[in-house]
Order: sequence, then C-alpha cells, then structure tokens
Amino acid sequence: MSQPLKLAVVGHTNVGKTSLLRTLTRDVGFGEVSHRPSTTQHVEGARLSVDGQALLELYDTPGLEDAIALLDYLERQDRPGERLDGPARLARFLDSSEARQRFEQEAKVLRQLQASDAGLYVIDAREPVLAKYRDELAVLSLCGRPLLPVLNFVASAHHREDEWRETLARLGLHALVRFDSVAPPVDGERRLYESLALLQEKAREPLQRLIDDHERQRLARQHSGARLIAELLLDCAAYRCSVASDATHEQGAIRALRETIRQREQRCVDALLRLYAFRPEDAKAGELPLLDGRWGDDLFNPETLKQLGVKVGGGMAAGAATGVGIDLLVGGLTLGAAAVLGALIGGSAQTLRGYGSRLRGKLKGQRELTVDDAVLRLLALRQQLLLQTLEARGHAAVQAIELAAPQEALWREGKLPEALHRARAHPEWSSLNPGARLQQAERQEQVDVLSATLTATS
Repeated sequence: MSQPLKLAVVGHTNVGKTSLLRTLTRDVGFGEVSHRPSTTQHVEGARLSVDGQALLELYDTPGLEDAIALLDYLERQDRPGERLDGPARLARFLDSSEARQRFEQEAKVLRQLQASDAGLYVIDAREPVLAKYRDELAVLSLCGRPLLPVLNFVASAHHREDEWRETLARLGLHALVRFDSVAPPVDGERRLYESLALLQEKAREPLQRLIDDHERQRLARQHSGARLIAELLLDCAAYRCSVASDATHEQGAIRALRETIRQREQRCVDALLRLYAFRPEDAKAGELPLLDGRWGDDLFNPETLKQLGVKVGGGMAAGAATGVGIDLLVGGLTLGAAAVLGALIGGSAQTLRGYGSRLRGKLKGQRELTVDDAVLRLLALRQQLLLQTLEARGHAAVQAIELAAPQEALWREGKLPEALHRARAHPEWSSLNPGARLQQAERQEQVDVLSATLTATS
C-alpha cells in the first residue's frame, strides 16, 4: 500500500492511550500522561517510518466519557421503520448541534476513527467490566472500522483479563492483544502488528517491514549497549593513580578514586538511557560499596611481564607476578626487582616510557591505586541489569529505575574476562588516565571481545 496505515487509538478516559503511544513511538515526551481524567483534549498524531517511508500513522484521541448518554441519544434519533446502517446513523449525529456541544469529545473520537483504517480500543485490564464500556464499543462499531482491543496494564497482579476476554468474545471481538505500556512484553509490538495485519490484509507487507525494522533496532541497541558497558569496564580496569605511601594521602586518593569511578558509571548510565530514548532522571547509579583499593601488584601481573620480556612461569619472575617482591621493591632492590629492571633496560624506548616512570615511583615510596576486581564485577552486574531493565521498560513508565547491587552469581563469582586482565597492564587504554590512547587496535579488539562476552551473558 502506498499510503501509511492510519490507526485511531480510542477508549475510555485514563486507560493508557497516550501511554501506549509513548511506548510504540519510543517517545517519552508524546502527549501528557496523568492520573487525572480527560488529560488528552485533542487528537494528536505520530508517524512510524522505515528508511524514510511512512508506514504507520497513530492518532491519540480524547477519552470517551459519556457513551451511555450518547447511545441513548442515538437510539432516540432513530425513526420508526428506519433502517440506517451504523455509518449513516453516525453521520446524522455528527451533523447535529449535539456533536458540537454536549458530545464534543465523543464526536472528535468518532471523526478520527472514521478517517482511519482501523482502531485500537485500549482497555485498562485492571478495571471491572462495566456497562459503559459495552456502550462505548457499541458506539464505536457505528464507524464501520475494524477494532482491535488492547488489554493494557496486564502486568499488574490485579488485572481482570479473563473477564475482559469473555466480554469481548460475547461482543464478537475475538482478536485482541495483551500489551502493557509500562512493562511491554518483548514480542508485544510484533503481536500487535501481526494482529492488525489480520484485520487489514492490505497492510500486511508494511506492517511486516515495521516488525523487521524493530527487531533490527532492538539487536542494534543491545550491541551498542554491551559496547558501552565494555568501554566502562575497560576504562575502570585500566585506571590507576599514584599516591604517596602514607595514610593521609592514601585515604584521600581512595575517596577520589571512588568518585571518579562513580562518575564514570553515571556517564555509562546516561549513555544507555539516551540509547533507549529515556530521560536522564529515569535512572541513577547508586553508591559504590566500600572501596579499599588495590595496591602495587598490577605492575607485575603476567601481561605486564610479558610486555617487558620477562618469561612467566618460574623463578623470581613468577614470584614478582604473584606480588612476592612488591614490598621489598619499595624498600630496596631484590633479585626479582633486578629481573624487572634488566627487562626495562634491555627493552624498547616505548617500554621505558610506559613503565619506567611507574617503577621509579615505586622506588621513591609511591604506590599505585587501581580498581578492585569486586568493583569491576559489581559495575558489570549493575549495568547489565540496567540494560535488561531498559529492554523491558515502556516509555510510559514514570518511576525511576534504581540500580541496586544484584546478586547474580555469574559475574560475581566467575572468572573475570581476559580482556579486563589485559587492561590492568595498559593504563593508556583508560580514558580516565592522562595521555590515553583509546584508538589502539589492541584496545578496540579487547572492547569487541568483552562486548561479545557481555552480550552472551545478558
């Protein structure tokens, strides 16, 4: 079909019509969502496109407030022996003064449904089935347009889905969709569009294009989200700062490190929110747990020693790799320290630049503070939890996400990915360090590897 499918979103006041549209359009700013009745006063529209082609137009309408009185009025207008069909009866009403005065809101809804190809009748599934809803459906049926009931808020523990299904079936509406605009099911949009295709055969192809495009977007968001988290973890794993070896300086440096990591995590939170088209206030990073820091032995991890040309596996090199020679190195030269110094002297200029200053700092009594493995695990857990929450969050949700410390065992207890161990030996991989070189091919490779690991475990 060359023209986009036009859908009128109709229903009683305050059943979540605007909320549904916010979720379908992924636009938290669409319309106004409120618990007050009659929040939407006018018809508002949105358009969904793929590759620049408009495929679906959605129209938010005012809530139906007095369908019982309107149906009574329509029945009183029927003349004895008159056999008008629904659209003809409706046309007579829309030409009357009552449509411009007493039933102005209802007339807006009916005109929009008549101008559309089909309608989505939104139901608050938590509400009991009342006579006013049956009358609304009776009035809407006069438009002669297909109606697809949408059961909203079915994620609530107090929904009445079975009652609504039975009532709709008695009214001849057997096709319906379960869709919660606050916590939509993963396949909610697909089911909605597939159900619409059954009612509008001519729209099957464009609706399938929408389904396919939404799936591509979902996978792209997942990939981009995992990469944002991977960048965060590599940044934090490679971050380090030097501090004088006394209690006062150490405690101040620990506080500064904690704040640096907290701010870096919040930047990741903000980026994930933007990726999923949510607002900055929709989630905040919580406080990190007590961070004691990690001292010294990163200079001598196996990856660092490998870069220095020291073989890992035996003798003093192995002792240095496990941290045995650290304290002695600060106080004076040992055989283990001599092995490292020899590697430095025999190494390249790049090796000297990368590690000479750090080793000189150690010889002067300085220590290096880095992020503990436990904190890296927590960051990974929290950001993966946020990513999963955003995947399942509708754009009508108003309650902020709270990032607590999750208890999943995989990242908490399992072996940290090799990419993070490698990052320990590469301070230049962290955007938090001076002189960072973030475009290094090896760093980009490790970001890709870590991103793939995060995707596999999410």
